[in-house]
Amino acid sequence: AMGMKGMFVVHPKDPDFMRVDRDFLIMLNAFDIDPGTYNIDPALIEAAITDRTRAIMPIHLYGQMADMDPIMAIAGANSLAVIEDACQSITSTYKDRKAGSVGTAGCLSFFPSKNLGGIGDGGMVVTNDEKLYDQLILMRNHGCEQMYYHKKIGGNFRLDPIQAAALLVKLPLLDKWSAGRRKNAEYYNKKFKGSVVVPPVVREDCVSIYNQYIIRVPKRDELLAHLRANDIGCAIYYPVPLHLQECFGDLGYKKGDMPHAEKAAEEVIALPVYPELTNKMQDYVVETALSFLQE
Repeated sequence: AMGMKGMFVVHPKDPDFMRVDRDFLIMLNAFDIDPGTYNIDPALIEAAITDRTRAIMPIHLYGQMADMDPIMAIAGANSLAVIEDACQSITSTYKDRKAGSVGTAGCLSFFPSKNLGGIGDGGMVVTNDEKLYDQLILMRNHGCEQMYYHKKIGGNFRLDPIQAAALLVKLPLLDKWSAGRRKNAEYYNKKFKGSVVVPPVVREDCVSIYNQYIIRVPKRDELLAHLRANDIGCAIYYPVPLHLQECFGDLGYKKGDMPHAEKAAEEVIALPVYPELTNKMQDYVVETALSFLQE
């Protein structure tokens, strides 16, 4: 919709795998992450911009927004669009601004694992740009304004009505659920204080929705097996950084190019943080993890 076919989007080389059809859409010029928040590091953006760059794509990872003011300043100085990947951060805020509302466009996911999840695949793009909005409406419906008359190459990107119905039931509960996740995250933070566990880093100007509660630990893979053996749900987000994915091997990146992303991929693990958790359940998670890590 933005006319970027064959152009580059600068993108942090975080552990999040983003599927890209490079023939149809864009190519990536990626770089390392902020090692604390795991989000895009604005200080590294300008060095990644080339004469073919058309957009910056900050990913608001794990429920926390990226540092958007410097990103928007760099984008403005270089006439670039900003496409926010807010799939894990719906309703999170940066300086009182909602995820997806700062850049040129914001992308939201309604996959069932998200804080506002449907009963299958789905998503949404939001924008304040009227021309872009018109193009998106066109492309989501096979490039048609009138049935069987195709102005552009598009696709069937319409949200199924059954998904919309489920989301409308859940939407009024979203803020309550997010507050519950924050409460649970704060409880974990207190319980892990002074241990080898490194809790999430949340900027003072951000409010996170904790799509995941991510900790960094030694012996991560062993801890994963131990927690699962004790019936504690946990997962690794994400085991392989984007630049080391096999499908992007032709881009020429190698292990060691992005040390922060690679180190995070070896150390992070997500613990249960859903709003229905009780303190007793969290105590069990903490005690099980610390008893193993302190051996």
